[in-house]
Amino acid sequence: MLKQLIVIHLLLFFAAPIRCGNPHAINFRWPNLYPQSFAWDPKSDHFVVGSLRHRQIISVSDAGVVSSLLSDASLPADSSFVGISLDPRHRRLLAVVRRLSPPFSALACYDLRTFRQLFLTPLDNLLPSAVAASDVAVDYSGDAYVTDSANDAIFKVSEQGEASILSRSKHFKSEAAAGGLNGVVYDTKGYLLVTQSSTGKLFKVFTDDGSARRVILNKELTAAEGIAVRRDGVVLVASKRKVYFVKSDDSWSQGAVFDETALEEGHASAVTVGADNRVYVLYGNVDEGMMGNSEREEFAIVQVESEAEGKEENVWIFVLIGLGFAYFLFWRFQMRQLVQNMDKKHA
Repeated sequence: MLKQLIVIHLLLFFAAPIRCGNPHAINFRWPNLYPQSFAWDPKSDHFVVGSLRHRQIISVSDAGVVSSLLSDASLPADSSFVGISLDPRHRRLLAVVRRLSPPFSALACYDLRTFRQLFLTPLDNLLPSAVAASDVAVDYSGDAYVTDSANDAIFKVSEQGEASILSRSKHFKSEAAAGGLNGVVYDTKGYLLVTQSSTGKLFKVFTDDGSARRVILNKELTAAEGIAVRRDGVVLVASKRKVYFVKSDDSWSQGAVFDETALEEGHASAVTVGADNRVYVLYGNVDEGMMGNSEREEFAIVQVESEAEGKEENVWIFVLIGLGFAYFLFWRFQMRQLVQNMDKKHA
């Protein structure tokens, strides 16, 4: 009897609701940082955060402790770090560098151990019109992929820093309002998932030949900007108003938005996946920072959760409780039968 009660108590303990309390919020301070991009570094156990106002990248710990990682005076004045991705296999940090006037776009690469610049690859000379580099993703071989929101292009930058045009697919410009390729992530199956802010579309782009196709979704990802992917394959797409939770069962020929989480309007600028597969949004107040005459030193990294997934977890909680109770009843029935059989033998 005692053994069975212990089993049931253990089931109840492990089935206790995971999504209890308020989501984790990390408040940090840095004068006029206005960060537009960030990434999680699991090896160092901290966030890597860029800046709209400074040629600087900082680290923010889970407890909100802030320190400077690098300050690159070799970059043009008034440059911003608008996209960040980590290359853990090669211990590198890839950062999209952009300046509005005069226009300048480049990909900078830094050693994650020393934060020494490994290369700075300009992207403006790849197209006749001005480039507006937005975000970057990296594959296992060290090749990086940079989106261009001005020309609906995707650039490929090799591990050695050599740049080329990967894709200018006609699918990106299928409508008059097309434009604004933005967030990008790499899938280990050999393709990119790319958001398009102006249309709310999601594209699948193959890294071998640059061919692209639109992912058929059950709804548009309105004003989609940042994108990240969890270890379970769920894709997170962030706008300034909400985070979309998207999944696919056919390698992203089609996808389904199964939940949306509202954000503080106008403050969010990026999304990433941190420790324990938790989803975080960066509140960088970028729109305010772009005005140029504002000042702010308080920013935040806030965990967001899916209500739909929370309900699914609660269902499993009750399933586990039910299984435990059924096991207990079965054990009681078996014991009753055993006692009755023993009584019959003694009689």
